[in-house]
Amino acid sequence: MDPAQQQLIAALDALDLAFVDEEPFTAGGCTYCYGEENFAELSGPPHLVSEDMISAVAFEVDDHWHDFPRLYRRLTPRILRAAATDTLHVDVEVIPSRLLRAAWTTWPPAQAAALRDFWPTWWRATLHTHPDAAPISAREVLSVITVATGTLRPWLDIWTSIWTASADAHLAEFVDDVLVESEITDLEMGFYGEYHATAELMDWLLTDIRDRVHEPRLDDPDHLDFLLTEARAARPDTP
Repeated sequence: MDPAQQQLIAALDALDLAFVDEEPFTAGGCTYCYGEENFAELSGPPHLVSEDMISAVAFEVDDHWHDFPRLYRRLTPRILRAAATDTLHVDVEVIPSRLLRAAWTTWPPAQAAALRDFWPTWWRATLHTHPDAAPISAREVLSVITVATGTLRPWLDIWTSIWTASADAHLAEFVDDVLVESEITDLEMGFYGEYHATAELMDWLLTDIRDRVHEPRLDDPDHLDFLLTEARAARPDTP
């Protein structure tokens, strides 16, 4: 097994361990959407919660649940494992939105630290896996960790530092994706578009990794000028 994948498995296991001492919890919430059997299931051991209920908690807005931060916290290892293995039945980009609502950075130190360790490990494992074999795309993983941490540049720097065929394949796929219909001129990350990424991404594409991207659209001065003009127009406060 690739070392990056081994590290990802270890990081997921570390999440399980960090959250294992969660105290007993009685779940509750919207009785129009969920029945007592659902609340009983969510109140039991997290490892016994069904995939459908894990996906429900991952997706539903916080006001559907009583004590949402506590509920989401105790199921976070299950949610992230499902996301990393592509067994979550909802859009993974909703995860950071819910984590922020649950104030994950204020969780007990061991739990918050396990999450901080997980983000770069998941990102590196993604980049070390060819897109054809990756459970989810680099763009989706990048969106999740960017919105969850409130920063993009460190993750781009990791991408710059990984000189592998798989990282370059992800790069080619990503660049083609964001250049379609000039999406990059107003590119938002996150389920609700919480993070505007255009300025940082444009700078990164045109400097740090320009020699690794075989993209004619970035060699066309007229098209490049169009992209830059549109990017500035989309965010007038961007220098």
